[in-house]
Amino acid sequence: MNIPSPYSRPVNYYETDRMSIVHHSNYIRWMEEARLDYMHKAGVDYPSMEADGIIMPVTGVKCSYKTSLRYGDTFTVKTTLTGFNGIRMEFSYKIYTDDPDNPCCVGESGHCFLDAVTRQPVSLRRHGLKYYEIGVNLLAAEQSAGKE
Repeated sequence: MNIPSPYSRPVNYYETDRMSIVHHSNYIRWMEEARLDYMHKAGVDYPSMEADGIIMPVTGVKCSYKTSLRYGDTFTVKTTLTGFNGIRMEFSYKIYTDDPDNPCCVGESGHCFLDAVTRQPVSLRRHGLKYYEIGVNLLAAEQSAGKE
């Protein structure tokens, strides 16, 4: 399986403060945008997952700011699946402009899978096999790429 390409877009004016610097809360929003883009490119359409009765809430998020982005900058988010067991999954993020080795921000997020009606934990191995297989294959591809 191919690892999905990074997500890019320009900074919008409304995402900045009075100093034309991106407000800190937007970096977490961008991680969500990039995660949904990553999942979509991997073949996991979140609306379809919800239609199948599975939701994926955030269990935790971490964000470390290195340098500020400003209105007019174009940023890229490199999303990496770092953990997956069919019940939980974790991602890491690097937000950068030109150089992925010099990120403006780095972050992580954790998620679990729940039944959309009961809000009880769900094992994708039992109740979402197609999503489970994609997750296993993506994690293997990410781990293989990390060894190169």
